[in-house]
Amino acid sequence: MRPMHGMAIIVPMMHDSSSQPRLSHSSYEEDTALLLAPRLAYFAGVARHEHVTRAAQEMGVPQSTLSRAVVRLERDLGVALFARKGRTVTLTPAGRTFLASVERALGEVERAADSVRADADPSAGKVAFGFLHTMGSETVPGLLRAFRVDHPRVRFTLVQNYGEAMLGGLRTGELDLCLTSPVPDAPDLVARRLDEQRLRLVVPDDHRLARRKRVRLAEAADEAFVTLESGYGLRRITDDLCAQAGFTPKVAFEGEEAETLRGLVAAGLGVALLPPPAVARPGVAELTVTAPRAVREIGVAWLDGHPDTAPVAAFKKFLLSRRGQLLPD
Repeated sequence: MRPMHGMAIIVPMMHDSSSQPRLSHSSYEEDTALLLAPRLAYFAGVARHEHVTRAAQEMGVPQSTLSRAVVRLERDLGVALFARKGRTVTLTPAGRTFLASVERALGEVERAADSVRADADPSAGKVAFGFLHTMGSETVPGLLRAFRVDHPRVRFTLVQNYGEAMLGGLRTGELDLCLTSPVPDAPDLVARRLDEQRLRLVVPDDHRLARRKRVRLAEAADEAFVTLESGYGLRRITDDLCAQAGFTPKVAFEGEEAETLRGLVAAGLGVALLPPPAVARPGVAELTVTAPRAVREIGVAWLDGHPDTAPVAAFKKFLLSRRGQLLPD
């Protein structure tokens, strides 16, 4: 419905005002913005030239369209923005005040448009990529180095986090892709298994099992465990593997990062199931677990139905081409 100007609506006092629809302050602001936004560029063009004909020629719109847009803008604001003399116009004090804000707003829109165009540029766009902390020292740098051989100008926003937080980042649009474990199974996500990583039982170097090369996980049933906090994928995997081995781990310490857990093990505070370290850590022994099969699957995930920019599509294709080659042996 078009707004009716110059007409007062009288509500009789006998009516219950609570039954009348009210426009909230926030709704009023949104409606005003929607109403005014299409006319702001026209206003700025006329203000720049102070001449309707010249502004229309520069903007490539009919003069009548431009004139009507400015008149409607003034009517909707309830303020005269221009003083008119034929085709020539000059800004009123209110018009000058309004123009300063309009130019800032239009500049912000232009910068935003330039930014999203740049991010989608096939050769130099941006990818928002999330990955587990345990993949940050070797795996991800190696992937990025290999990808940039053919895409040297693509930019990355890198986010290290635990699995559930990254899946949340996909849903909010913070991330385009993420490497995570376990491979998620959710109706709103697409996930592909890329590789698997063996987990080791990490014990202090003076532990009773430290001289062993291989061990059944059940042999650690009476040990204190140091683990990641609940909600981390590796914690769920640890709990599941211990359950398969016939026991519930006695958790002595919980942390947020695998190398911190290794430090706790080295200090003699417990044992842990962890992926291999990037660099061997003194003070611990890393044992192969023979039963149950101790691995974690690594996969790439993205939001289902979310359109990919060209650089995101290229990086996704690259990751999928690395199936079985993601992690070092």
